[in-house]
Amino acid sequence: MRPDLSFSISCTTRPPRPGEVDGRDYRFVSPDRFQELIDDGAFLEWAEVFGHRYGTLTAPIADALAEGRNALLEIDVQGARSVRSRFPDAVLIFVVPPSASNFLQQLEERLRERGSESEAEIARRLAAAREEMEESSRFDHVVVNDRVDRAAAEVAAIIDERGNASAS
Repeated sequence: MRPDLSFSISCTTRPPRPGEVDGRDYRFVSPDRFQELIDDGAFLEWAEVFGHRYGTLTAPIADALAEGRNALLEIDVQGARSVRSRFPDAVLIFVVPPSASNFLQQLEERLRERGSESEAEIARRLAAAREEMEESSRFDHVVVNDRVDRAAAEVAAIIDERGNASAS
């Protein structure tokens, strides 16, 4: 864990999957609470994805930035567009699998193994993944996740480069 980084934990209205922990993996909230947060303007970005809402709270991001830390958000392309509109100097990194065709096959296998999606839902998720891959050119950096350690080192180098550029 790097003290110069703050990892954002998204809010979601979906129920936890086995093994997920509230406050570690997501902040699991009711649809009513999520709507309250929207109404209060608490989100930096939010979207409805596959029938559930996901969002990034503004306060933890603002706190991290005020403390001189970088904030890392794990968000989809919709969220990235929203963040870019609010923070034009944000650095957007798109992490891609080593092979798009293989990725779609692996994604389909994972969805089927999970057993929580219908055939229509699986098809919708695969189509969405294809569309998101096409958005990668809109990001500042594209990192190929062929090996987790190498991809993590590349993301860290991008963050470090950004920090050094900001300090100049």
